Amino acid sequence: MQDVTQKENISELIISLEKQALEVWNSGNPDAYLKLSDADVIYFDPVLEQKIEGLEQLTGYYERLRGMVHVERYEMIRPIVQAVENMAVLTFNLISYEGEKIYRWNCTEVYRRNPADEWKIIQTHWSLIRPLGDNM
Repeated sequence: MQDVTQKENISELIISLEKQALEVWNSGNPDAYLKLSDADVIYFDPVLEQKIEGLEQLTGYYERLRGMVHVERYEMIRPIVQAVENMAVLTFNLISYEGEKIYRWNCTEVYRRNPADEWKIIQTHWSLIRPLGDNM
């Protein structure tokens, strides 16, 4: 059973891993997220009709995006990690600023600790924040 300190340490680690990957991603480089993703990762993106299954497919998708992302700054809002033993779920809102464009995202990342004691992403779900009133 995990004590409060262990859960706090896992929470800090997971948020730190995510921020490090975001920093690299924001310059158009997907390598940090690819390294952080496990072989059996599942990825949902609002611009795709179907989910991506596995690191090979995710790598192909990210390679098409390489160099296209240019986020000048971002805000990770209210990151929360819910952890149990070898699994952790990170949820947060993200605001990305690219010139005059502002993108608002919901994100859920599921991390799993592998036998080498590394935390890897096994499930990613991105969606655009769009209040219900904007859709009607």
